Amino acid sequence: MSVRRVVDGSADIVVLEGPCPVEDAETLAAFLLESPTSPVDLSACARMHTAVLQVLLRLQPMRRGTCGDPIAARCLAWPHSNEKNGQAAD
Repeated sequence: MSVRRVVDGSADIVVLEGPCPVEDAETLAAFLLESPTSPVDLSACARMHTAVLQVLLRLQPMRRGTCGDPIAARCLAWPHSNEKNGQAAD
């Protein structure tokens, strides 16, 4: 599995490693919904399926490192906002 949870002191960190296939999206979402303040370390992620990317874009966890997948890295680098035109987006 390329998604795992690591205890770092008193906090959990979600680590993405190697290729992260579509099957990892559900695991990642479950980890982040259980512990929404957990940061996600992307520094060891080589490739990322778009389903995994969508989980990160939707749940907006704090991120560490840069993903090795150039398309995912560019998408995650864009500023994202939960608001559009002054109104909360759903």
